[in-house]
Amino acid sequence: MAIIDVIKFNGLASRDWIVYKHPTDKLVKGSQLIVGEGQNAVFVKGGKICDSFTPGTYSLNASNLPILQSVVNIPFGGKTPFPAEIYFINFTTKLDLAWGTSDPIQLIDPKYQIRLNIRAFGQAGLKVQNSQFLISELVGSLASADIVNYTKVMDWFKGILISKAKSVIANVIITEKISALDISAKLEEISVKVSEVIAPEFGKFGFTMVNFFIKSINFPPEDFEAINKILEDKAAFELMGDSRYTTMRSFDVYEGAATNQNGVAGAFAAGGLGVGAGMAIGSSIGGGLMAMPSTAGVNCASCNASNTADAKFCKSCGKPLSDSSSKMSCPFCQAMIPAGSKFCNECGKKIETKTCSCGSELSPNSKFCNNCGKKVEEA
Repeated sequence: MAIIDVIKFNGLASRDWIVYKHPTDKLVKGSQLIVGEGQNAVFVKGGKICDSFTPGTYSLNASNLPILQSVVNIPFGGKTPFPAEIYFINFTTKLDLAWGTSDPIQLIDPKYQIRLNIRAFGQAGLKVQNSQFLISELVGSLASADIVNYTKVMDWFKGILISKAKSVIANVIITEKISALDISAKLEEISVKVSEVIAPEFGKFGFTMVNFFIKSINFPPEDFEAINKILEDKAAFELMGDSRYTTMRSFDVYEGAATNQNGVAGAFAAGGLGVGAGMAIGSSIGGGLMAMPSTAGVNCASCNASNTADAKFCKSCGKPLSDSSSKMSCPFCQAMIPAGSKFCNECGKKIETKTCSCGSELSPNSKFCNNCGKKVEEA
């Protein structure tokens, strides 16, 4: 590999990089090392850090490389190359690292008792804190790549981050009995708890967690629709009261039975009512219907209009209904005529009472006896 007299790394525009391995491992005495702002340059030999340089410009010599000098025995009688690996490390803070649960957290809402599929999304901020841990843990991964970025690191930590986040969120919802609809008020508290269990894991690799927060904890629309239905029923219950709400629901079940292909039993099952409850509802409704008073009316003797049983005057002609009991209906034209009349004052037909040979009384227009079935003419 070619000998390089100037060693530097200008960085990347995105500042997403964490570690950059310089392509040369052949150094010479007097080479110039340039370390940019927010960077550290680390000399590694045999997987161990020998020397580290903060931002600035350095001329490599015995005074600047005391540890490496003792390990490599750098010759200083000329520009004889000596081997060493150089890593540039980004010490700036990365604040916009997004994370999210790839699969939902399945649990039972403690308030509404329905299964929810909860997802969580958030953002984290990391910064390199310890070069020794970073190099010792990441140097092996640099064999096939010169640059390690935060995207790659987040992929490495994705499993443990999401696992810890899901565990904390589920624990808060279950132990504190917080509904998913109310969980937004707990986002800050949950963020702190997740950060406390995640930060040590990043610390093992030389990172410090600058911040960690959960942006949202949500669930799909179909889960919200189930909760919304419960809320609507609860509002109706509170407005109508216990007995009226129960009555309304019972009528909903019977209405559903009319269109349910499984019949009444199917409607009860769909509505969450047992057979016993359905029978009780049927009995109460049936009893209520049988207890209803009769609405049979009385016909007006003058105009034959139908009136309610307690009416004293005809609603059609206004005549008194008190003498309706002394009237009879003509068997031929149905006109109301005085009881005991022998002729109808409307159609003029003779009204006479006949008796069958069996002793049954026949109406004037009878052709057959409704007791023995004989023809009237034969009686």
